Amino acid sequence: MARKKIALIGGGQIGGNLALFALQQQLGDIVLYDIPDKEALCKGKALDILEMAPVNGSTGNILGTHRLEDCENADVVIVTAGLPRKPGMSREDLLRINLGIITGIAGKLKTLCPNAFHIIITNPLDSMVYAYQKAGHFPAHKVVGMAGVLDSARFCAFVAMELNVSVRDVQALVLGGHGPTMVPLSRLATVGGVPVPELIPADKLKAIEDRTREAGTEIVQLYGNGSAYFSPAGSAIVMAESYLKDLKRVLPCAACCNGEYGVQGLYVGVPAIIGAGGIEKILEVKLTREEKAAFDKTAETVKKSVAETGL
Repeated sequence: MARKKIALIGGGQIGGNLALFALQQQLGDIVLYDIPDKEALCKGKALDILEMAPVNGSTGNILGTHRLEDCENADVVIVTAGLPRKPGMSREDLLRINLGIITGIAGKLKTLCPNAFHIIITNPLDSMVYAYQKAGHFPAHKVVGMAGVLDSARFCAFVAMELNVSVRDVQALVLGGHGPTMVPLSRLATVGGVPVPELIPADKLKAIEDRTREAGTEIVQLYGNGSAYFSPAGSAIVMAESYLKDLKRVLPCAACCNGEYGVQGLYVGVPAIIGAGGIEKILEVKLTREEKAAFDKTAETVKKSVAETGL
């Protein structure tokens, strides 16, 4: 059986880690693409990772290239192309610059990878995934934004830190846009089956929710010149694996809603089943009045951001 093909659009920090994680998980052969000026960097990362492969027994090939044609017939496309967020820059500040990059890539991949599952990481995420799908005219269920997996993972990490427990026993769900209006559902979070609100005082839990909303900004400020790359890459690989192996995992992600949660035609963070069919089903959580109000607020923020794309 032929190995699957994963195309990584953007050879920066996230792209390099995507290639590393994809090879470690043995998801298939990898193409690491970037513009001609960065081809040497892509080739260097590909060679560096391949030279590591004998150490842990990973198999598969990695090709560093500036030829988008090398991505043809990829099974999964993960897009990180665009400028990273810098200190003092909001996700919305990135929209004007990254919109042109995203739509240009989508137009070309429309013919090269028409049947792929497309995972978008580029920020501002919610508007970029919408713009990518519209520009490429891809089926909505085959395009998804990487956001909820990362946001939920951050929430879980902070809960584990607070309680000094294994993150393996923490489960949580974050809904909504990938930004300060996201909605951590603390009510549903558990540690080994025990509800988190029974373990963490309300004031500390509120602080964890706030830290989750600003987690991306915290990383940007600490790095000083760039944004998170390990955690976004790991989150996208989980989504790619579920698609390639038809695992049907329930993963929070920016999926196109068609009436779910009262949202129509927008990509918003919701729990969804990812399998061989792409986004196979969106699961609806019964929200409290307060949670629903917060979700409506984040959906409205996403709607305004999407309107700025003009698509």
